[in-house]
Amino acid sequence: MSLFRKKQDEDALDIHYEGNAVLRMLSYLKPHVGTIVVCLALVLLITGLELYKPIITGDAIDLYIAGDYAPGEAVQERFQGVLIAAAKYVGVLIALFICTNRVQLLLQRTGQKIVYEMRRELFEHIESLSMRFFDLTPVGKIVTRVTNDVEAVHELYANILVKLFRNVVKIIGLAVVMLALDVRMAMLSFVMVPLVTVLTVLTRTLSLRANRKMRTCLTALNTFLSEHLSGMKVIQIFNREKAKYREFCDYSEAHYQASFRAIMVNAVFRPIIVFTSVVAMAIVIAAGSRGVLEGTVSFGTMYIFLQYIKTFFEPIQDLAEQLSTLQSAVASAEKIFTLLDVKPLIHDPEKPAAPDEIKGRIEFRHVWFAYDNENYILRDVSFVIEPGQKVAFVGATGAGKSSILNLIGRYYDIQKGEILIDGINIRDLTRDQIRRAIGQVQQDVFIFTGDVKSNIRLREERITDEAIREASRQVNADRFIDKLPGGYDERVTERGSTFSAGQRQLLSFARTLAFDPTILILDEATANIDTETEQWIQDALEKLMTGRTTIMVAHRLSTIQHADKIIVMHKGQIRETGTHQELLDQGGIYHKLYQLQLA
Repeated sequence: MSLFRKKQDEDALDIHYEGNAVLRMLSYLKPHVGTIVVCLALVLLITGLELYKPIITGDAIDLYIAGDYAPGEAVQERFQGVLIAAAKYVGVLIALFICTNRVQLLLQRTGQKIVYEMRRELFEHIESLSMRFFDLTPVGKIVTRVTNDVEAVHELYANILVKLFRNVVKIIGLAVVMLALDVRMAMLSFVMVPLVTVLTVLTRTLSLRANRKMRTCLTALNTFLSEHLSGMKVIQIFNREKAKYREFCDYSEAHYQASFRAIMVNAVFRPIIVFTSVVAMAIVIAAGSRGVLEGTVSFGTMYIFLQYIKTFFEPIQDLAEQLSTLQSAVASAEKIFTLLDVKPLIHDPEKPAAPDEIKGRIEFRHVWFAYDNENYILRDVSFVIEPGQKVAFVGATGAGKSSILNLIGRYYDIQKGEILIDGINIRDLTRDQIRRAIGQVQQDVFIFTGDVKSNIRLREERITDEAIREASRQVNADRFIDKLPGGYDERVTERGSTFSAGQRQLLSFARTLAFDPTILILDEATANIDTETEQWIQDALEKLMTGRTTIMVAHRLSTIQHADKIIVMHKGQIRETGTHQELLDQGGIYHKLYQLQLA
């Protein structure tokens, strides 16, 4: 199976929504019930006016044009009657314009409000999800849910629901009026209705399948684009442009085929409906003409029926299109609700502990942890870090060092054991309580689009401009910020691509220190920094670590020699603990690592 097909099958596993998506979509209308009721009332009025239009013309034909009058007899009265009928017709058109305009305005406004609320709810929910979700879910898939799928659902609220109601009411109204005018001709007009009903049901089924497939293919395409545009540099470095182009064409072709099938469903159905309406009209013309010649049907009634036949099949055609759009909206809604139903793996306690302050004492008690609940990364890990201590974790790649940092911030939950901060189990603290106390600097720094100042503050308005400058000064970031044309207001491109790796790391230090954390976590914080920049940071760290619990992970042992305690990890277990000199004297794993780096 090709890579593309395999990914398609994986996507297909999570598109099935167990609940009733339509009912759940309707729940978003609850705050707007008043507006919807007004719109429905206006739709009823619009339908009545549209039904009345042919009657005005038909009555005018029977009363003032086709009547049995002698030449010149009551010409003036007849002309006045025609003018009155024309005035009524114009009045109906004006009323239709006003009512239709009002309905469209109300619906579009309501639809936009619902879309805004849905996007807000989605993003808020996404922020609440555990890191494990983001480890497993492509960014492009999430972006598609928040953008394309929500926009598809917008059509339901802004147009489809009321139009469906309008067309159903119109069809019922037309049937009632036609039966009231002439039962025989009405029944002839309805001959093709059973065929249309069967076709509509069939179209609904085919349309839902086609639109589900189309949405799945669109998600796969967006996921591919998001991932490969972000990694374009790697693609060009390894000269894989042609291979990736072919892969993109596979995704694009799949989306094209799925979209084409969705279009073809409507393209086949609509001409059939048009054909049935023509057949129905031919039947009415044949029967009506005979009735007119025999004197059992008036010219006006004949005109009304012809207009109604044309109008009768128009809403059926519209229903087919609206059902197609409805199925597209339902398919998108199923994906949105599937995402909304994803439960966070980490929950805050109902009654959290409320310490006056977090001092920074960290304790692991027989901790076992696996990302997948099976293959343990940490095995029976126990240690204590006292407030204000500087502790470093070292070990080979995959030893579990970064996992310990993630567990302290409770980005993941452990399977066995306990993690305590100031003697309180972190499960008894909220995530906000824990993370407000922790400042973490990672090896890969993410810089947001905006300016330098906003990347340090991160929309925390309590951090003043002066605090930003002070934090930057302490980590020596001001040395390059002050040289920028805009200083702290200098615009920053996506991911900070115009800054060097060292400059991005300095911004990350300033960002962390501006929040004044009790616990400072440095995850390979100096790995990507040149010698001069590292000297600036080491100078700042000596001051900043004072009074803060500091946890460091580093491959370069020269950066952690002055730590109060060094913990050596190997295959998920603690093998050695001590100071730099104590560990060298032991001649164990740390000594070997140190000798390798010296060599």
